[in-house]
Formats: sequence, structure tokens, C-alpha cells
Amino acid sequence: MKISVIIPCLNAADTIAVQLEALTHQTWSQPWEVIVADNGSTDNTLSIVEQYQISLPNLRIIDASDCKGAANARNLAAEVAKGESLVFIDADDEVAPGWLAAMGEALSQYDFVTGAHEFKRLNDLEVRQWYQVEEWSSGIVQNPYLPFAGGGNLGIKRSLHNAINGFDTTLLQVEDVDYCWRAQQAGAKLHYVPEAIAHIRLRANLSALYKRAWVMGTCEALLYKKHRKLGMPQLMPWKVFVKTPVILVLQLLSLKVRTKESFARWLMSLAWRGGQLRGCIKYKYLPI
Repeated sequence: MKISVIIPCLNAADTIAVQLEALTHQTWSQPWEVIVADNGSTDNTLSIVEQYQISLPNLRIIDASDCKGAANARNLAAEVAKGESLVFIDADDEVAPGWLAAMGEALSQYDFVTGAHEFKRLNDLEVRQWYQVEEWSSGIVQNPYLPFAGGGNLGIKRSLHNAINGFDTTLLQVEDVDYCWRAQQAGAKLHYVPEAIAHIRLRANLSALYKRAWVMGTCEALLYKKHRKLGMPQLMPWKVFVKTPVILVLQLLSLKVRTKESFARWLMSLAWRGGQLRGCIKYKYLPI
């Protein structure tokens, strides 16, 4: 088995069929498998996945409900995977035609790869404006410390995954950032494969957007605390916590938050910075 495609999922009944259907149309000359790691779904996610075991004969389902989070689900799937390489995608996205072959060929040359992200197919214009994303983006995000890629389109040699002990299960968000940083700290370079395209689905619900931004901010504090001792520059200065409340209040008073788009951005900033402050307190991280 050359590649194991790993999909963590939790109550993904509304979206996972789109991703699995896309996988049925992938073609590649080498053997590959799909592992769906269920993180404790209470809807009919599993019954939908089971329907695809005929069209995807190398599709397996594993129980990953023992610990909350995509990191744990990915790690458990990696433990039982048969592939020489692991490719991580998400249950609410959709890989484009030719994606598997592009990732497979790239992993025959490199240890660590990511593909392109496309945002128009699964998101309307309003939602894309909330997140201020273009129709296309490189999978690699540049960062003052080290570049990283999202866990929804990421490939790695199994030996490297094992060498860095997989994903950090203490991180419920930004676990993919930490994973990318540790892989690079181990000597691997993150290579970009533009032909490996994943259509990314953004959260279109304001409540879900707020919750994700809050958890992300909280986990960022732990991420930064973890990597500061490894040489990461200060990316979350204390001045931010002084300026942010003032800026957010002024935006409201000056009526700059008047549309759903501007409110969504304002809400995201509020949740993200509030989460960072909570994380600093929770994880005893002093942002100086």
C-alpha cells in the first residue's frame, strides 16, 4: 500500500458524502486506501460512510472516540494505516480530480507536501468575504517563525510522522500548525504541489465561526508557549490585549460594524483575541 488517505470526522453527515464521492473518482496507478476515523459521531455519519465501502473497496472505518479532537483521530488512523505515506483531508471538503495522483507522485519524491486550496466551489461570495479569502490560495501559509499548511490537504511519509510522534492531542485547534513546525524542526521541507487541489468549505454559521475562532485563540497560546523555547519569536505581544478591546469598541461606536460581513469579521476578531487571553491565563503563558 503506497498511500493511506485519512479522514477524521465528527457528525459530518451533511458533508462527508461529497468528499467520499470525490475519492471514488480518483485514479492512480499505485495501491491506496481510505481510513475514516470517527471521533464520536451521533448522527448518521457512519451509515453514510458504510455505503461507500463498495465503491471504495479499500475503505475502513475506525473508532477514534476515546479522545476529543482531529489530532487524536488522525493519530489512531495512522497507527493502523498500511500506506508508506499518509495523506490527511477533512470530512467537509472535496478533493478535485487528479488530486490523489498529484499527491502520490509528490510523495514519491518528497517527505512532506501540501496542495492548493480553492474556496469558490463550496462557499458563496458572502462567506468568502467574511474570511477575506480569494478564490484560490497556496496551501502554504507564510509565518514569521516557520511556514505551515492546514490539515485538510497534507501529505507526509509515514516514517516522518512516526519520528515526530504524530499530532499533539492537547491542541484542539492549530494542531496542524504545530505538526508542520515540528516536521520542519526535524529537518523536513514543506513542498507545495499546485496540482493537488482541495475545495475547502468554510464555516457559514456565525455561531460556528465564533466557536472556532475562540478555540483557535485559546490553543494558540499553548502553541506559542510550546514553541517559544524552541526559538519562535514573540507573535502575541501583550500590547495586543490592551489595544484590541479599544479598537473593537471604537468600531462599534463609529458604526463600522453595519453589515453581516463586517459583523462576522468583528465577531471573529473578538472571539480570537478573547480566546488568546483565555489561553494565556489557562496555560500560564506570559506574552512579553
